[in-house]
Amino acid sequence: MSGVKVSEKVTRKSASNLAPAFALLPDQKRQAMCALYAFCREVDDVADNEDIPAQERKKELKNWRQDIRDACENKNVTKPIVRELKPFIQQFHLPCKHFEALIDGMEMDLSKNRYDTWDELANYCYHVASVVGLLSLKVFECSHSNIPTYGYHLGQALQLTNILRDIHSDAAKNRIYVPRELLDKHGVSEADILSGKFSIQFRKVAQELAERAKYHYQQTSEHVPSEERSAMVASEMMAAVYWRILRKIEKQDFQVLRKDKTKLSKFQKLTLIARSFLRHWLRVGHSDYG
Repeated sequence: MSGVKVSEKVTRKSASNLAPAFALLPDQKRQAMCALYAFCREVDDVADNEDIPAQERKKELKNWRQDIRDACENKNVTKPIVRELKPFIQQFHLPCKHFEALIDGMEMDLSKNRYDTWDELANYCYHVASVVGLLSLKVFECSHSNIPTYGYHLGQALQLTNILRDIHSDAAKNRIYVPRELLDKHGVSEADILSGKFSIQFRKVAQELAERAKYHYQQTSEHVPSEERSAMVASEMMAAVYWRILRKIEKQDFQVLRKDKTKLSKFQKLTLIARSFLRHWLRVGHSDYG
């Protein structure tokens, strides 16, 4: 394919907090991560497109599922992004079960917009985030026995940070990912979330959600295998970026019920890239988060 690849266009357009981390990777792995990220972005967009009836979105996700299965079996595929991802699936031995789990997670968003318990939410986070971490770590060619645990907690930490940051925008779509058991514990109703009512009780909900995310950041940090830390510079930077978003939310007194999302500036992201590169070069033996 001549010119800029479709996956690179998707990654640039998304302005994702994850994209800057790709700059730290060798060219082959950077291309692989762009293709993997673009795949995740596209299936997520299918699930989120409320202009299309749920049944049609489900059908389109089925098409993506079949295409990624074909790619994993080294068969011909139809979607340009899957075509770009296919050689990396073969090169890095990316498990089809993780792609299938990701699409299962996207399908959850078509039929489920409330979560009763922490366990239900953890299962959702595994499907939409932890499996992405596990696929990324395959691209980074990490094979230590700690890697499955690291990838699981990394996905949980990033997704819980997303959930906290996106409470307002999710509520606008009639989605509440905060577990009902946590809302009930502090006396916060669904109506409070949907109407954007900030209160002392809501602050307690947000604080506890942040503490749960912090636990996963800590577990992520504790399961970094020292002998593979240099290969994990991109995933470590992803954790550092989202950790700073979480800390910024805390400093803003958990004002996540308003329209403006908490985000890092371009300067802050570039600083993190430079900081991560320096830590990598100096072989710093601890994580920059948690």
